[in-house]
Amino acid sequence: MALRPNEGNARGWQLALLVVLLVLWHLVSRDTQVAFFLGEPIKVAGRIWSWFLPIAIAPNALFPDGLAGRADIYLHLGVTLLETVLAFGIGTLLGLACGLWLALAPTASLILDPYIKAANSMPRVILAPIFALWFGLGIWSKVALAVTLVFFIVFFNVYQGVREVSPEVLANARMLGASRRQLLRTVYLPSATSWVFSSLHTSVGLAFVGAVVGEYLGSARGVGYLILQAEGTFDVNTVFAGIAVLTAFALVLDGLVGLIERRLMKWQPKSGETEKL
Repeated sequence: MALRPNEGNARGWQLALLVVLLVLWHLVSRDTQVAFFLGEPIKVAGRIWSWFLPIAIAPNALFPDGLAGRADIYLHLGVTLLETVLAFGIGTLLGLACGLWLALAPTASLILDPYIKAANSMPRVILAPIFALWFGLGIWSKVALAVTLVFFIVFFNVYQGVREVSPEVLANARMLGASRRQLLRTVYLPSATSWVFSSLHTSVGLAFVGAVVGEYLGSARGVGYLILQAEGTFDVNTVFAGIAVLTAFALVLDGLVGLIERRLMKWQPKSGETEKL
C-alpha cells in the first residue's frame, strides 16, 4: 500500500520532490545549449562548495578554474545578511508602531489614508537611486530600500489586526475598568500578534529582495554584487549558486521567525484542535 502524504511523512515527500527536481535538472542540462541558460546542478553545488570550503585542486570539469576557492564569500554574505537583518528589524518596528497608532487614531487614519495608499502603490525599486544619493553606496541605501518593502507588509497587517478586535471584548474590558494602556497590552496587541507573524514570514523574503536589488544597482560588496558580476560574464552556475545561498539563509531566517512565533503563540489552538472543538 502506497504511503500517502501526511504530517508524519511530509518531510520525506518534500525531500523526494527535491531529489526528483534535481535529477530532472541534471538530465536536461546534459544538453550544452540548455546548460548555457539553466546551468548544471553539479557545477552549482561545486561553486557553493568552493565558496564555503575552499581547496586548491587541479582544473577539472567540476572546477574549471582549478579552484582556490572564494573565501571572500563570508564578507559578501555578511554584508547582505547585515542589510537584511537591519531592514527586517527597522521595517518591522516602524510598521508595528505606525500600524498601532493609525488603528487607534481614527482622525489621523482618515487624513493620511490616501497618502499611505499612494506610497504603498509606488514601485519602491525606483527609490533606490534616491536612497543612494541620500545615504551613499554603503549598506544604508540598501537598508532603506528594503525597509520600504518590509514596512508596508507589517503596517497593513497590524492595522487590520487591531481594527478587527471584537467590540464585545473591548466593551467587557472597559466595563472591568481597563485603562487605555491595559487595553493596548491585553486586547489590541494579542489580537494583532497573529497578523504580525503572518506578515513577518513574507517580510523576510522582501528584506532579502530589497538588499539584493540595492546591491544590483550600486555596490561593491554583497551576494547581489557577486550575482551581478557572474551575469556580466554569463556564468549562470554562479548565478544559481548565489540564488541557492540566499534562499537557504532566507529559510533559516524564516525558521527563526517561526520558532519565535511558536513560543509567543502557545495560547493559540492549532487548526486540528480547533476542528475538534
